[in-house]
Amino acid sequence: MLKKIKKIWENKWLILEGMFNYYFTRKKIKRVAYWRNEICKRCPLIDLEGSKCEVPGTQPCCGDCGCSLKYKTYSMSSSCPQGRWFAVMTEEEEDNMNAKLENHGNSI
Repeated sequence: MLKKIKKIWENKWLILEGMFNYYFTRKKIKRVAYWRNEICKRCPLIDLEGSKCEVPGTQPCCGDCGCSLKYKTYSMSSSCPQGRWFAVMTEEEEDNMNAKLENHGNSI
């Protein structure tokens, strides 16, 4: 259990980024997340039951890293641990983009 908490803490910014993008989504982010989800649906490691989720009750999740796919696929600076899809920007670039979107709405 302590190992899981440590892993979650180490990835807290990626998790929060994915949550933010999920709830305050933009069209382009939604398209990337949709594409990633389609890939994950076909992955043999997908955990639909939740037995490999780092946080119980967050399935479907990645059977490799244990992340909730609901949020991981919306994190533009996250990548698939199996190399099936990649980060499309760094964490810093995503923070800058989100700041611009906050200031200018959806016009960017």
